[in-house]
Amino acid sequence: MHRLYKQFYLTIIASLALVVLFAGLLWRFAPYTSQAQRFEMVGELAVDLLPPASADEAAQQGAIDQLHRRFRVDLALFDSGLRPVARAGAPLPPPHRRTSGWVYGRGGPAWAIRLPDERWIVVRTPGGRPWHPVLGLIGFLGAIALAVAICAYPLVRRLTSRLERLQAGVEQLGAGDLGARVMVEGKDEVAMLAASFNRAAARIEDLVGSHKLLLANASHELRTPLSRVRLGVEFLKEQADPKRKADLERDIAELDALIDEILLSSRLDAVKGLDRREEIDLLALAAEEAARYDHCIVCGAPVTLHGDRALLRRMMRNLIENAGRHGVPPIEIRVGPEGSQAGVTVSDGGPGVAAGDRERVFTPFFRMPGSDRRSGAGLGLTLVRQIARQHGGDAQWVGTAERPSTVRVLLPRGQPTAS
Repeated sequence: MHRLYKQFYLTIIASLALVVLFAGLLWRFAPYTSQAQRFEMVGELAVDLLPPASADEAAQQGAIDQLHRRFRVDLALFDSGLRPVARAGAPLPPPHRRTSGWVYGRGGPAWAIRLPDERWIVVRTPGGRPWHPVLGLIGFLGAIALAVAICAYPLVRRLTSRLERLQAGVEQLGAGDLGARVMVEGKDEVAMLAASFNRAAARIEDLVGSHKLLLANASHELRTPLSRVRLGVEFLKEQADPKRKADLERDIAELDALIDEILLSSRLDAVKGLDRREEIDLLALAAEEAARYDHCIVCGAPVTLHGDRALLRRMMRNLIENAGRHGVPPIEIRVGPEGSQAGVTVSDGGPGVAAGDRERVFTPFFRMPGSDRRSGAGLGLTLVRQIARQHGGDAQWVGTAERPSTVRVLLPRGQPTAS
């Protein structure tokens, strides 16, 4: 991942490095008339302190020795053919056949000055290797670059760290933590964005809380009239029409079950993890639930996992009831290990669903086109998927040509995790 603060930081460093490079190249290759003029002026003065070129070597050596003692510099005198004539101090490199300028040797750079009489004098200050002007400029600009880099890093890192905390808050909110908030730091655009995020998160939390409260209150209020209806049915048992009474009781039971499913679905949406975790034999659990129904066969191999027994029992019951209500007996339940997971497959002899409806059957209150309205539509398979995902697994419609009406649930066999 390309981190934003690294991009800012590397951009600044690269820019400063280019400044240093181009400044050094400009200093190295650009012509400087003022420097050439200085060399000519030094040459004019030096020729007056030296004997003429026609003087013998002893006189020229004496003059070089005198200048060496006076100015305490290394000196070397060369004739027009670049042959050494006299020197004092450390050895110096010979000049090149060009205008006055820098020459380089073992002892470091030195000045080579061409005299008006075509002789050359080379001068170097003793006591170490003197700095070349180009190296000095590069070092100076490099120091500026280092200072800017050191100062820029905390500023850039502070900005991007705030953005990273804001990103973490957004991801936390997206994962279902409606209480996620971020710290508002500073008074700039990032702080305004953090404040806007906190206001939006608070609004979402209030809306979701209001929705859950309304759902809970509605469910509670519905149970009261249901109790009164039950009481009325008991009084009418002796004189009411038996068929009408049976229909009424069935409707009441269906409404009561629907309210219970709504409450359970709401609770599963609200919680972040399982309330209880225990070791469960999934095959035994399936056999217990299958015993409550006719034409229900259980087969497979024992497999254990960690989870909420009540929720897994409800999942198994909803799978069997869905097959019994919308399918054709016999109902077959197959349980067994599938790699690192535990698999539960429930199938019946029904025609199944169309390929385009295989995901829709897990949505709340889905009803098959053309189905009998009295067959009911609720949250059966919706709760199956919710419970499976609460345990870290999932549920899918996996009908085949031989068994078109088949639902499979896969659950991890290790410690459960919240979805």
